Amino acid sequence: MRKRRMMDQINVVPYIDVMLVLLVIFMVTAPMTNPGVVELPKVGQSLKQKSNPIVISVKKNSKIEVNGKTYKKDSLLVLLKQKLEKNPAQSIVIAADEKVKYGAVISLMDLLKQNEFNKVGLLLKPE
Repeated sequence: MRKRRMMDQINVVPYIDVMLVLLVIFMVTAPMTNPGVVELPKVGQSLKQKSNPIVISVKKNSKIEVNGKTYKKDSLLVLLKQKLEKNPAQSIVIAADEKVKYGAVISLMDLLKQNEFNKVGLLLKPE
């Protein structure tokens, strides 16, 4: 008659089965959740601007235009100061061509902010 010995190893097969079932459950349910969904507030008619903004166009060749006339940066600042003296509530919008380098647009925005033009934005085309 043989004496039975105690087995000193752990049977991990049931644990692997449980982990595989949990993995399948998470893989199926993960695409169904939408983390990070932000509900934006609705914009009413009261937020429309009272006056049309000053549109600064930046062309592909990095030339700066306002109303079809080309300006250098210093003469642009003089023009903007004159226009904003007449209507201080007017804002400034930069309409840059998509081929213009990012740095050129940011340097123009920075120049306007340094000269205390606080209402500066970017003009985008809605899809």
